[in-house]
Amino acid sequence: MVVAVGTSGETTHGRRLVGELIRIHRVRAGLTQKEAAEKLLISESLMGAVERAERIPSRDLLVDADRVFGAGGALKACCELVDEEKYSPKFLDWAKLERSARVISAYETMLIPGLLQTEAYAYAVYRSRVPAYPEIEIIRHVEARLERQAVLSLPSPSRFGYVIEESVLDRTLGGPEVLKEQLRHVLDCIERFKHLTVQVMPSAQHTHAGLMGPMQLMSTAEGRTLLYVEGQGGDRLISKPEQVSDQFDLFGILRAQALNPWKSAEIIETKVRQL
Repeated sequence: MVVAVGTSGETTHGRRLVGELIRIHRVRAGLTQKEAAEKLLISESLMGAVERAERIPSRDLLVDADRVFGAGGALKACCELVDEEKYSPKFLDWAKLERSARVISAYETMLIPGLLQTEAYAYAVYRSRVPAYPEIEIIRHVEARLERQAVLSLPSPSRFGYVIEESVLDRTLGGPEVLKEQLRHVLDCIERFKHLTVQVMPSAQHTHAGLMGPMQLMSTAEGRTLLYVEGQGGDRLISKPEQVSDQFDLFGILRAQALNPWKSAEIIETKVRQL
């Protein structure tokens, strides 16, 4: 099933263009909105909202619509355009490179990594934001985050390595049941994805190499290395080799100081039983 990504409430020229292209190719294919929705496995109301530019179509929806409507690649070509609707300018390059990265690593101090979040947990994250997002903005962010998780299931996936502070596993964001489901999902991901490594940094580790804060690292197939840093003062995408190299070294030390993957899984299983 394909979905659309929520809207920020502001209908842009790009979104109107994509919606109109979808409508034109649907009509050329001789399909009503209801018939098109049935073929795309989405609701008729969602089909209409996408054409009216009220919702941002996902990449999967564009690819499927291109095939169903016989658009000859015209709708698939809009994938890059809709990416600009989903992500902030600073995060856009990272989100694009994520799909072809060789290695993705992160040290998380506050939350479960975004690519491992459940829908309920992601909603809890965005609903906790201060100042608060309007609900329609929350939907846009959550659906964009869930769409990104497709990189875990690619035929030739990246290698993913996460170090997560133990305190993250105890934070009942969204309530105990949401956290319980989230931790079970992490364990399921560990079991299913052999290219994924999750390590827990125990709270009892009184000092370690990550005390300066969280980080996200990427190594691309072309050999580029990138660092993405999120903080209260704003986000930064850093590509200067000397800066990024130091953080890769730091992350290597962090992994050595954290619990190994098998012990980490046991800790997560214990947390699930305690909830």
